[in-house]
This record gives sequence, structure tokens and C-alpha cells, in this order.
Amino acid sequence: MSKTDLAYFTWPVRVFIEDTDAGGIVYYVNYLKFMERARTEYLRNLGFGKEAIFNESVVFVVKHVDVDYKLPAKLDDELEVSAVVVEKSGATIVFEQRVEKKTRHGNELLCLASVKIACVNRQSLKPTRIPKMMLQALN
Repeated sequence: MSKTDLAYFTWPVRVFIEDTDAGGIVYYVNYLKFMERARTEYLRNLGFGKEAIFNESVVFVVKHVDVDYKLPAKLDDELEVSAVVVEKSGATIVFEQRVEKKTRHGNELLCLASVKIACVNRQSLKPTRIPKMMLQALN
């Protein structure tokens, strides 16, 4: 999907030294951390902060990630991390996520990912339905 097809939620991230390797390049796994923050803030923006989710008997876990790294981010870059729901079912949500670098000429795509999240029961860790209010909010 293109960014114009859906309304993307975006979250700003600055690259700190702790995010990089010895060469000042963002370590590949940190893109996943940036995406996690964007998904968390997206849900918080919809009214589902950690306290709301913890009041339910469910937790959300990453089931599958497909990442395409295009260009590296570097120390002190200003990034924009986006999240948009592209698919949902009773127990899963699929997000398309982008990590883009802000430039004078617009944003440059650094990383594109599809992240499938599963809703599971907090005690049994077995798949369970996503709370109805959350599914409605994601529409």
C-alpha cells in the first residue's frame, strides 16, 4: 500500500549513540525497537495505553516480521517511524511500518516492514480475540 492510500500514524525518533554500532550506523535490530515504539504510541493515541491493555486479560506478541532494509540510518539522524493497520482478524493485526529519514527534500525510505501481532490470553498465552473496543478503534 502507498502512504496516500491510508492514514499513517507517525512517531519521531532521533538516533542516539546507543542505537548505533562502532561505525555510527544504526544496528539492524534497533529498527524493530523504533517500530515497537511507533505501534505502542499509535495504540496509546487511540486510547489504549499500557494501563488500558493491562486491565484486559490479554497481551500482544509479535508473531511474524518481514523487514526490508533499504538504506542505513546514522548517528543524530531525525527519523519518522510510521505504523498503519493493513489487515486484522479476530486475534491478529498486521501493521505496515516505515522508517524514514527526514531530509531537506522530503523523507527518504530507510526500512519497510510488515509486522503481524497476535493477541493472546495473559495466563495461558494462547490466541484469543482482540477486545472489541480495540478492533472498533482500529477501523
